[in-house]
Amino acid sequence: MSRREKKHSGSRRRPRRKRKKEKRTAFDVVTGAILIIAVCVFVFSLYQLALMLIPYYTGGKEYDEIRDLAITADDDGSGFSVDFDALLAANPDTVAWIRFDEPSIINYPVVKSKDNKEYLTKTFTENDNKLGAIFMDMGNSSDFSDRNTIIYGHHLNVSPDMFSRLNLYAEEEFCQAHPYFYIYTPDGKVRTYTVFTAGVVSAVGEHYKIEFASDEEFGQFISECRAASNYQVDVDVTTESQVVTLSTCTGVRDTERFVLQGVLTDID
Repeated sequence: MSRREKKHSGSRRRPRRKRKKEKRTAFDVVTGAILIIAVCVFVFSLYQLALMLIPYYTGGKEYDEIRDLAITADDDGSGFSVDFDALLAANPDTVAWIRFDEPSIINYPVVKSKDNKEYLTKTFTENDNKLGAIFMDMGNSSDFSDRNTIIYGHHLNVSPDMFSRLNLYAEEEFCQAHPYFYIYTPDGKVRTYTVFTAGVVSAVGEHYKIEFASDEEFGQFISECRAASNYQVDVDVTTESQVVTLSTCTGVRDTERFVLQGVLTDID
């Protein structure tokens, strides 16, 4: 091939290399744009996650501070006592303190408002927070003298706080190992309740009844609650009994609640 032919041949190859370079440049631009978009999506997702988790962190820290303020107990959990003067000074709506041996995270003040909405989104110290508070039904007597006293608390899918661990009692073995919970009241009394039902029920079912026209009606209430339980517990519940019903969402259906019921078996 002559030098002239080689020259013409080389001139024909140059545009091909240029096209390859242009394609590579375009590819790099697209790749860079995708990478930038992916980083932006990742950063935004982290931001959204932080917005979701921060209330749980701040709410949990607040309740830790309340325990430090009002609770005295030995290292092994014995000698548990509640400073209700401190609690009432922080929130006059205080009516009790509820505590479980296990799950020990259920260890909170109980408040009562003029309605059943306020403490869905307010903590014990009345800060706006999705943890809310543990609160008594507005229709109940604050001294736990009713035949059925209802206490509500949130089930939180991303946090163990409030009543999120109440559903551990769905298993009979857990109930057998931890059959009691305790309610402390400002009059200095400690009420021990023995669990006798646990299970998923209708959000507007029999469990939420407070007033009973007769012993027979209350007896029917007890029978229906036992029938809805995941298991049966050998403890006496009669028409003379006083029951506490603990209620939380299931996290599955809005029309359902997980309910744990205890019967008063001791007052100290």
